Amino acid sequence: MPVRTSAMAASSPSRPRIRRHSSRCEPPHEASDGESDDASSCTSQSSIDEEAINCRISPYWCAYRSIIEARGFRLDTYRDVKQWYHDYWAHEASEGRAVLQDLPGYLRACRGQDENELCKDAGLPDRLFRGTQCSTGVKVVIKAVHLSSREYDVIRYLSSPALRTHPMNHCIPVLDLIEVPKDKLTFIVMEEWSSQLANDTPCHLTCFLNALRQCIEHVAFMHAHYIAHLDISIRNVLTDLAGRYAFIDYELSNRYDSIPNPRIHCPRRSEVPPELERGEASDPYKVDVYGLGMLTLHALKLSGHDVPELHPLIRQMISGQFEQRPTALQALAALNTITADILLSKHRTIQQFPHTPTQQHRTVLPQ
Repeated sequence: MPVRTSAMAASSPSRPRIRRHSSRCEPPHEASDGESDDASSCTSQSSIDEEAINCRISPYWCAYRSIIEARGFRLDTYRDVKQWYHDYWAHEASEGRAVLQDLPGYLRACRGQDENELCKDAGLPDRLFRGTQCSTGVKVVIKAVHLSSREYDVIRYLSSPALRTHPMNHCIPVLDLIEVPKDKLTFIVMEEWSSQLANDTPCHLTCFLNALRQCIEHVAFMHAHYIAHLDISIRNVLTDLAGRYAFIDYELSNRYDSIPNPRIHCPRRSEVPPELERGEASDPYKVDVYGLGMLTLHALKLSGHDVPELHPLIRQMISGQFEQRPTALQALAALNTITADILLSKHRTIQQFPHTPTQQHRTVLPQ
């Protein structure tokens, strides 16, 4: 179980405050006909202030506590945080592991004068808050975004009844979307998944390849619906520790429904492809493919797996020319073929040497 940290919420002001952070990118080059500005662009041709609605916001959480509770979710209090640590220690002790009870998060929670006051996790950005679904006890993370932001538009679309149950849709499960129109913000309530596999969870090669498949599947699914994530990174993949993986962080995402050949220029993202580094335009979908290639490369290094069959595919996905990269759907088909060949070869080896144990590996996909 991961160790959490927490912090005391600020004192209540006379009215709700929302701190706005500057956008993460500089203004891109102006888009020509048939081109689209990047999802993280700071300028727009429309009358909407793109920077204002897509910047990161920091709500005064106490002001929205009752609204969130009315929808069946409880923001973490000092009591909740201390109880979390007590449960964590009990779990560790039951597994025979030593525990430290002077952890900073717990000590901070103990300093709270009122156990019912909100206790902000010091390890999370201001736009995020931990909580619990009251009816089920499921742990959640709540994210505040602007009501008109691209992130909310994409999350709402991917979480719509028509799409959320699709087997290729690996968006983080969203339990509720709480709109506050008067303040022009929305709270996205997501299941709290792990940023990495637990250290004591072994992962065979088949599990590792399944994780990669889910990652590529989701991007192919998004592209089929004219959405580019635009910040594909190993840090933006979470797991439920039961074989499922999901993407988070759609802050830079954009929809290109009415644009046949979109192009972007802004280089600000976790994995920057060579053409954007050179100041050239790129296909947003191929930017995602580059990110998937880098994600696969990092995952191989972190997991300790040696899968030479993946190397040719990775080289294609991170090509210096975006035109030479496969589509996400083509990459998915290639991975499926590679996986089938590996599993067939492994099955034959087991049949030939039935008493030879297979080596186990650990997959680590950190935030």
